[in-house]
Amino acid sequence: MNLIDTLGYAAATLTTASFVPQAWLTFRTRDVSGISLAMYSVFTAGIALWLLYGVVLRAWPIVIANAVTLALAAGILSMKLRLMNR
Repeated sequence: MNLIDTLGYAAATLTTASFVPQAWLTFRTRDVSGISLAMYSVFTAGIALWLLYGVVLRAWPIVIANAVTLALAAGILSMKLRLMNR
């Protein structure tokens, strides 16, 4: 692994890891009252595009980080949509 790949994996690990505690709290408490539907919709779409970008480039740090973040963000967005009108 070269220095550029190491840098990519380090960045991917830090940014994805920073998202996990908030996602975990949201899944555990099921409290989505403070989550903006518009922001999470745009964020989730953006993460999906980053994932696609990583796949096209075959840039595995981008693919792995965004696959994990997309799963978490989509789960939160789905929960927001389900619980929004309750």
